[in-house]
Amino acid sequence: MTEARYLDDATTHEFEATVETVRGTDRVVLDRTYFYPTGGGQPHDTGTLSAGGETWDVTDVRKRDRIEHVVAGDAPDTGTTLTGAVDAARRRAHSRYHTAQHLLSAVLLDEFDAETTGNQLYADHAHLDCAYDRFDGDDLRTIETRLNDLVASDLPVRWYSLDREEAEATLDPDRTRLHLLPDSIREVRIVEIGDADDPFDRTACAGTHVESTGDIGTVSVAGRTTQGSAHERVNFVLE
Repeated sequence: MTEARYLDDATTHEFEATVETVRGTDRVVLDRTYFYPTGGGQPHDTGTLSAGGETWDVTDVRKRDRIEHVVAGDAPDTGTTLTGAVDAARRRAHSRYHTAQHLLSAVLLDEFDAETTGNQLYADHAHLDCAYDRFDGDDLRTIETRLNDLVASDLPVRWYSLDREEAEATLDPDRTRLHLLPDSIREVRIVEIGDADDPFDRTACAGTHVESTGDIGTVSVAGRTTQGSAHERVNFVLE
C-alpha cells in the first residue's frame, strides 16, 4: 500500500521512493508519494521522477486500488529507487483554491443555508455548485466581501484523521458532509479552519490546503450560472 504522504504534509515537494510495481508500460506504483491523485474536485499533481540520470515526466496521477503515476515514455523498472519532484507552483495553486472553496462552502451555508453539492478547481479558477434558487448581484457582493474578510483574518488551517463513527457522533453533519463519503471509508480526514475550540469550518476532505487563510490571496467572485432546478454555480478566481 502506497503511503499517501500528501495527506499529512502538503508542503514537501521532493522525496525519495521505490518503485513497487509497474502497470502496463507507463503506470508506476511507489511505496510512498507526495503526488496528489485526481479526486474531490482537485486535479492531480504533475512533476517528475528521476533515477540514474534519467527523468520521467509525471503527466497524471490516479487513485484506484493503488496510487498510479502515469509517466511519459517507458516506466522505470520495479525496485528502482528514485527521486520524485512535485510541481510546486501547480500544487500551491490547487491548495489555495481548495481552501478558498471550503470558505465559500461555509459562507454559503451561513448566509443562505445553501449546501454545497459539488465543486471543481483548477490552477487559475474554480467553481462551486450549491442548492439554492438564484443569487443576485447583491448576494454575490456579500459573498465576496465575507470571503475576503476571512482571508484578511488569516485564520489557521489544520487537518487530522478521525474514526468515522466518532466523527458522525460528534461533528456537525451539515458542515462535515460525511454522508457524501462511501460507507467503506471508516477513517476520515477532517480539515478545520479557524479557532480550534470553535472553528469557522470543519469538513471531511482528502485534498491539499494552505496553512492559513491569508495564503489564499484576494478572492473575486466572477459570477453565477443556473445548474438545473434550484441549483446555482458560483465561479471565483484568486489574485
